[in-house]
Amino acid sequence: MTVRVRMAPSPTGDPHVGTGYVALFNYALARQRGGKFVLRIEDTDRGRYVENSDQQIIETLRWLGLDWDEGPDKGGPFGPYRQSERLPIYAEAAKRLLEAGHAYYCWCSPERLQEMRADQTARKQPPGYDRLCVGKTREERSRLPGFDPTPVIRMRVPDHDVPLTFNDMIRGVTNAPMPDDQVLIKKDGFPTYHMAVVVDDHEMEITHVLRAEEWISSMPKQLLLYRYFGWEPPRFAHLPLLRNQDRSKISKRKNPAARLLWFQEEGFLPEALVNFLALQGWSMPDGREKFSFEDLIANFDVERFSPVGPIFDINKLDWMNAEYIKELSDEEFIRRAAPFLPGPGQEASLLKLAPALKTRVKRLKEVCDQVEFLYQGKLELEPSMFATSGTPSPRDALLAAEAALEALPAEPFDVATIESALEAVRSEHDWKPGPMYGPIRIALTAKTKTPPNFDMLAALGRDRSLARLRDAIAILAA
Repeated sequence: MTVRVRMAPSPTGDPHVGTGYVALFNYALARQRGGKFVLRIEDTDRGRYVENSDQQIIETLRWLGLDWDEGPDKGGPFGPYRQSERLPIYAEAAKRLLEAGHAYYCWCSPERLQEMRADQTARKQPPGYDRLCVGKTREERSRLPGFDPTPVIRMRVPDHDVPLTFNDMIRGVTNAPMPDDQVLIKKDGFPTYHMAVVVDDHEMEITHVLRAEEWISSMPKQLLLYRYFGWEPPRFAHLPLLRNQDRSKISKRKNPAARLLWFQEEGFLPEALVNFLALQGWSMPDGREKFSFEDLIANFDVERFSPVGPIFDINKLDWMNAEYIKELSDEEFIRRAAPFLPGPGQEASLLKLAPALKTRVKRLKEVCDQVEFLYQGKLELEPSMFATSGTPSPRDALLAAEAALEALPAEPFDVATIESALEAVRSEHDWKPGPMYGPIRIALTAKTKTPPNFDMLAALGRDRSLARLRDAIAILAA
C-alpha cells in the first residue's frame, strides 16, 4: 500500500502555526514511507473565506521547506484540489445518502433552530437537532412554523450502534461523544467540513490522517459516513494541541506566535522553526533536541507522540534559532538578514560584522538595531551621553583612540590590527576597559548596546571611524 497523507487547511486568514505543525508530521510520514503528500484547500466555509489566504498558505509552507506531490498549484490524478471546485462530487455523494435513507432534507429556519437550542439550554438538555423534518415532505413541513424554502441536507444518525470508539494511532482506544444529525450540504450548496473531508479523503485515496486533537469529537460523524458509503476509513492520529504557558489553546487572538507569518516577520530561520515544531509533543529516540529534517524522517514514529498538549515555549525557540544562526556562513547570514536591514548597500562592512552579529542575535529582526550605525551619517550626540566616572575621562579616551587609529594605514584596517593598536594604548596608560571603550562605543553609534568596538571600527573603516571620533571630541570640548 502506498502511503498517502494530506494537509487540508482552510483559507480563513493568516495561516495558523498549527498548519505548519500538522503539515510537518504529515510530510515526514510521507517521505519516510516513500508515499505521497497532498495539499488540499478546504474553502467551503464561504462566510469565513479570506481572499489570497490560500496563497499565503502555499507560500508559508514552502518557506518551511514542506513541498507536496499533489495540490491546487501542481495538479494531480485526484484533482481538483480546492473543495470549492468539487461541488458536483459532494452533490452526488449526498444524493446517494438521501436515496439510501441515511440523509434527509431539513427546512428549519435559522430562527427556529436558535429557539430550539435556547429551549434545550433552558431545560439543560444536550444540544442537537430535534428531527422535526424527518419523514416529512416539503409540503408537510411548510405548514409548520419556522419553515425555510431552501433546505439543508442532514445526516440521519441511527439510534443504536453508533461508532463512539475508535483506535487512534497515538492514543489507542479513544472515545468520542454521540453526534446529532449534522448538516451535510448547506443552503448555499456547499458541503460542511464533515461531508467534504470524508468524500475527499476517500476519493484521493488518503491512507493516514494526522490532524489536531480537536477533531476527535467529529470521529463518530465521519465514521458513520464511511459506513454509509461502504468505504474503508483511513488510519487516524490526532496530534496534541499547541498550548500557551497557561495551558490554554494557542490562538491568533491571544498570541502573536499563533500566526505562521509572525515567525517570518521576527526573523526565525525556517529550519530552526521546523526543528522546534518537531519537538512539540514528539521526541527523538536518543533525546536530541537539535536535529535536521532528515533526522526527523529517519526516526519518525507516530507512536512516539505524547497525547499531552505541549507548551509552546518561545524562549526555547529563541535559543534554538540562535544556535542555527551561529552555524550560518557569514555570507549566508547576511543574505538571510537582508530583509531586516535598514537599507541596501554596506555589504562589505556587514561581512566584517557578521562573525560578531551571529553570536549576538536570537532573531534576524534584531540585526537592524545592531547595524543601524553603518547606515547613518553624522550622529546626534549629547555630552550627557558620555557621563562616566573613572580614568580616563571620555574625552581623553577618544583622543587616545583617535591618535592610535590615525597612525594605522587604511589597509589592513581589520579587527586584529585595531585591537592591537587600542590595547597598546590602554596598557600603556593602565586604563580599565570600561572607561576606555565605553566612550568609543557611544561615539560610533550613539548607543550603549552594540557589537564589539573592534568589529564596528573595522566595519566603518578608518576614515568614517576617525570622523565619528572627532565629532564626539568636538562635542565634549564645547
